[in-house]
Amino acid sequence: MTDKLTIARDGQPGITIVTSAEDTEQERYAAGELRNYLELMLSASVPVGDETTPGPAIAIGGAASRLGVNPDVNLGDDGFTLRTVDDSLAIVGGRRGVIYGVYELLEKLGCRFFTPTCENIPSVRALDIPALDETQIPVLEYRHHNYADFTRNPRFAVKNRINGPIPIKERFGGHMAYTWFVHTFNRILNPDEWFDTHPEYFSMVEGRRLQERTQLCLTNPDVRKITIDTVSRALRENPTKRLISVSQNDWYNNCACPDCRAIDEEEGSGAGSLIWFVNQVAEAIEAEFPQAIIDTLAYQYSRPAPRNIRPRHNVCVRLCSIEACFAHPLESCDDASRQVRRPDGSTSSFIRDLEDWGKVCDRVYIWDYTTCFAHYPAPHPNWNVLQPNMQAFVRNNVKGVFEQACGALGGSTDLNELRAYLIGKLLWNADCDYQQHMTEFTDHYYGPAAPHIREYIDVLTAKVEADDIHVGFNDPCNGPHLSEAMLGIYDEILASAAQAVCGDPIGAMRVDRARLSLRWVRLKNNAMLHGIKDPQDINRFFADWRAHGLTRIDEWVSAETTHRALLENRWRGVEFYPNWWDEGGEER
Repeated sequence: MTDKLTIARDGQPGITIVTSAEDTEQERYAAGELRNYLELMLSASVPVGDETTPGPAIAIGGAASRLGVNPDVNLGDDGFTLRTVDDSLAIVGGRRGVIYGVYELLEKLGCRFFTPTCENIPSVRALDIPALDETQIPVLEYRHHNYADFTRNPRFAVKNRINGPIPIKERFGGHMAYTWFVHTFNRILNPDEWFDTHPEYFSMVEGRRLQERTQLCLTNPDVRKITIDTVSRALRENPTKRLISVSQNDWYNNCACPDCRAIDEEEGSGAGSLIWFVNQVAEAIEAEFPQAIIDTLAYQYSRPAPRNIRPRHNVCVRLCSIEACFAHPLESCDDASRQVRRPDGSTSSFIRDLEDWGKVCDRVYIWDYTTCFAHYPAPHPNWNVLQPNMQAFVRNNVKGVFEQACGALGGSTDLNELRAYLIGKLLWNADCDYQQHMTEFTDHYYGPAAPHIREYIDVLTAKVEADDIHVGFNDPCNGPHLSEAMLGIYDEILASAAQAVCGDPIGAMRVDRARLSLRWVRLKNNAMLHGIKDPQDINRFFADWRAHGLTRIDEWVSAETTHRALLENRWRGVEFYPNWWDEGGEER
């Protein structure tokens, strides 16, 4: 193996990209991406050949066999190998891994893929790479977040190695798809259809069977049979999808009939009857669907792990951090009010539940939260917890993470482009150089404003750490870190950022977008706390919000409903409705 591989000299490629006639569509796509970015870097055409092409080569997929490098079955779908052999380089990998391998090489050559519209591609005349012999296989088999830049741009999601349920075409590596995705009890047995004739199928609370906001009675044998039949039918109808969720609805009211309650009390958790039930479903479908995974939730009443029952090998438990504080790392947060209650009245912290599930379940996934869903623009001080929390997940046997983010179709503010990029890096490698990634992104994306952006992040996070301020996922925007005095400090910092890019239209637009966060919090707090509603300020904010292409301010209602809530002194537009979900999902 030579000390380095020469790709180009004096602006001319010295290497050929080599493919095989038997390459998969993913390997062909990987080769095309490599050629495209090398040509952007060199401003010169890069030749492509086949296994018979002589000379130095970057051999991709099956063509790497000419270098004595063959794909390893242990790489799975996402792993890859980069290996220098004499004057050539082999890139092999799994279905997605071979594509990730190309992007890894490009990043080693200096390329950065920050957003769908912002990449840093160096212009060079000479291009060398040190000798390589490395294999990367991610610890997390499932990596997902739902920032709009990723959900609207699947090819960009691939560049950041996201493989969750974004509609990524097979050519681009595909994704881990769910047949059903969470909160599926009503899908299995709709109470509107079944309750009148079979109330015993649904949860008993305080001695009464519930039709509204109900769960299933998990010890009822007919419920078990119907669930097995329904799950089997769904898997037959979706043969390419491995994951299917059998999980509680998005509220409490777990069944407390004598049989369900007995299991939960014995197991010390509402997860007792749930895992007991899901295990039976998983066992029943395994013979016909040996690759299927039954996914369920450890959420609210089912968050603590059961004492004795263990999830089967084909069961995935998705642990949710909805009660947690997001201003301090999970392992060190001292807010006892965020613990959940067990059937015996004792409480359990999230970190204890994480540790307990990691000891008893081979496939733990996480549902974590990265924004304020009640006020998407509000400055969310979680910058210093993203990495330690991801490291805690990995240490505790977690195999998949979904970071639920701002899901608005138009995206949002609060520096979410940066946050989305950093989370992507952490999902691939929890021990990555987080600060280096932040510096690279801010330097390129914000230009001369970058030091001010980082100062803003530092001041925001220092406030919650110094004053031990706890921040949830759905808080109003009037916390101590968002007081008028603190808003003034943040505003001065971002005003300096704006001044630094006043001659750069793109940089000015990006900083102006970031400043919308402070404008929203000030408008909302002035209205709710002081009765101040300046029509010009309000109208100007909503006009600027739309001008940036932004849509929802609150997860569950439109910007128009949020505007009406502001006028009528309500913290959220959902207060207009009996249920928080009544206005429905966002449409365009």
